[in-house]
Amino acid sequence: MDEVFRALADPTRRRLLDLLFRRDGQSMTELEQHFEMSRFGVAKHLRQLEEAGLVVVRRRGREKLHFLNAVPIRLIHDRWVSKYAEPWAATLSDLKSRLETPMEKVFEIYIRTTPDRLWEAITDPEIRAKYSFGMRSESDWKVGSRIEMRPGNGEVLGDGEVLEADPPRRLVHTMRALWGEDVEGEGFSRVTWEIEQVQDSCRLTLIHDQLREGANEQLYGGWPMILSGLKTWLETGEILTTPGSIMYASGS
Repeated sequence: MDEVFRALADPTRRRLLDLLFRRDGQSMTELEQHFEMSRFGVAKHLRQLEEAGLVVVRRRGREKLHFLNAVPIRLIHDRWVSKYAEPWAATLSDLKSRLETPMEKVFEIYIRTTPDRLWEAITDPEIRAKYSFGMRSESDWKVGSRIEMRPGNGEVLGDGEVLEADPPRRLVHTMRALWGEDVEGEGFSRVTWEIEQVQDSCRLTLIHDQLREGANEQLYGGWPMILSGLKTWLETGEILTTPGSIMYASGS
């Protein structure tokens, strides 16, 4: 967490995050145009943001694209802010990025656990409900199988289909939100979970893509809270008591 605060202390790095907040997935060439400094200087600031976990880099052909990773900021919120905040309806307030191509959101988090235990936490419906707004994700997790997301024994509030399953390394599935008229019309998007062991921890990268331009932010805004809840449960056995984490747990 110290690295996050050090990274945020610099105005240039904060501006880089603002630029990625407005439009995710930018290249170095696009970002450096906004600064009166050398390419090397911009690269140095981006590297510090990457080391702090605030930026995730993904390769697309010969280009490296940079994505804002809101999870570390979400963890700070959960530690000091959430118990004072108004209930959060699974969104990041006013987070809207409009692109000329379908949107892609990338989140990354390190969790002190094993790949097998992390895979179980993602695919076991009882565990999933502990950190995912009380929502169970039910499936046999075989390619072509249906996924149903529901609170306990309640109605289905989301569904999808398993596209790839390579336990405990990679899971890809579609997702369709069914919890309200404002999201049902968005149709299916795609979610990819990538697990990589790094010494005694796992790096979990979550990619949510195939989102239409200007897609409803409810589809992707809750991921930072979900991932911070997953980390907390695996590392401490405790459930985050943020409003979103217990949204459906009480049957509300």
